[in-house]
Amino acid sequence: MIEVLVTIIILTLGLLGLAGLQSRLQVSEMEAYQRAQAVILLNDMASRLTTNRKTAPNYVTGSASPVGAGMTCPAISNTSSRKDIDIGEWCNALQGAAETSGSTLMGAMVGGRGCIEDLGADEYLITVAWQGLTPLSPPPTAIACGKDSYDGASGSTCVADRCRRVVTTRVKIAKLD
Repeated sequence: MIEVLVTIIILTLGLLGLAGLQSRLQVSEMEAYQRAQAVILLNDMASRLTTNRKTAPNYVTGSASPVGAGMTCPAISNTSSRKDIDIGEWCNALQGAAETSGSTLMGAMVGGRGCIEDLGADEYLITVAWQGLTPLSPPPTAIACGKDSYDGASGSTCVADRCRRVVTTRVKIAKLD
């Protein structure tokens, strides 16, 4: 009888371990999905910027005024400039407009924001920032897009930008005179 009881305890501990592993795998899968979406949106804006290289300086949002989650996206109409259309579509994509459930936007990262910064000499830094699910090391302080926007409430483990995730790329605009 004791042997059966010990066996049940061992099996229970093993099953609890498997349940914990499954839970961690789901979190990792969501983090990977968000990173993949961020890279797609980052490449999208890099392509838009290089395609419209003559008006590239007009695309600059700066890190203090990102587009995306929590922002009002520019309205797009038939008379909108190419830059306004590009920024508006990127803003909507960062908010998750590609997939909806009722009126809830669900097609991108949690709290996705995008910034375009002018580095000078026809070089631009494009950044996509979003809310991670678990705290990690914070991104470098030189990357300001979304800084301090993803900290949790008092007592949360998401403090000091540890839940902010970012991907960046530099775009160099060639002079084709």
